[in-house]
Amino acid sequence: MEKQKNQKVKKIRKRELSLWKQFKRDGDLLILLLPGLLWYLLFAYRPMAGLRIAFYEYNIFRGIGGSRFVGLANFVQFLSGPDFSRTVVNTLMIALWQLVIVFPLPILLAIAITEMKNKWVSRLTQTATFLPYFISVVVVCGMVINFLSPSTGIINFFIKKLGGEATYFMTKPEYFRPIYTLMTLWQTAGFSSIVYIAAIMGIDPALYEAAKVDGATKLQQIWNVTLPGISPIVLVMLVLNIGKMVKVGFEAIILLYLPSTFSTADVIATYVYRTGLSNRNYGLATAAGLFEAIVALVLVVIANKLSKKVSQTSIW
Repeated sequence: MEKQKNQKVKKIRKRELSLWKQFKRDGDLLILLLPGLLWYLLFAYRPMAGLRIAFYEYNIFRGIGGSRFVGLANFVQFLSGPDFSRTVVNTLMIALWQLVIVFPLPILLAIAITEMKNKWVSRLTQTATFLPYFISVVVVCGMVINFLSPSTGIINFFIKKLGGEATYFMTKPEYFRPIYTLMTLWQTAGFSSIVYIAAIMGIDPALYEAAKVDGATKLQQIWNVTLPGISPIVLVMLVLNIGKMVKVGFEAIILLYLPSTFSTADVIATYVYRTGLSNRNYGLATAAGLFEAIVALVLVVIANKLSKKVSQTSIW
């Protein structure tokens, strides 16, 4: 027994020594990691304690301790409420538009930029598509509203010149999803393409030389060398984007939507905002937000497992 205890003590000491050696070796990197870790602990993990509000009839003046515990009543109210089906369908539809249109186009943009022979044009294109990402969402939404204005908008100006009638696009439910998708694409395509450009730059040039020797055309090189070379990055980004499917950019939606477009524009995130801040029903709003987070987690897990089975590439 004593020998076994001594062996365990020795193993623990070895582990402590190895951990200390690792800390001495990677101490600088760990210090650099510390601010980001503290940010996550303070602003991402610490607020999770507030999820308890979903199970209370929360009163902002009494706090959780003075609020009445209602169990799953808030979830039942949300799931059986009149807004549930509309917000879920709109969230999934907008997310599907994002996944089908916004996700693949940065890949094509990255391929186009890296394949351009004129480096000046390549850099100009990359800069022009990259800069919109740094424009405030408020400014971008204001630009969209002004461009589509029925009286002063440039879009309706050309429609009138062509003999058509001015249309107030922002009040038409059928136009909201295309407008939101194109706006998001314009703002994020250049920034999203950086990851794929870096992945393409990491492909061994010898593979392209071998393809040229075999007589492959430019399209064949892209299909047989470029796309397989960046496929692991594409799959990882796809999994991450699927996880964000239900987390659509509600800030832009709040700035763009109107009561007349609720039928296609009202999503779970805007419902949470309206219920919590406007109606002050904090318990119901928290329950809806927690439901959204659980759905996102389930989607990430499923997408990750499918990616691992198909290509042996996964996040974890």
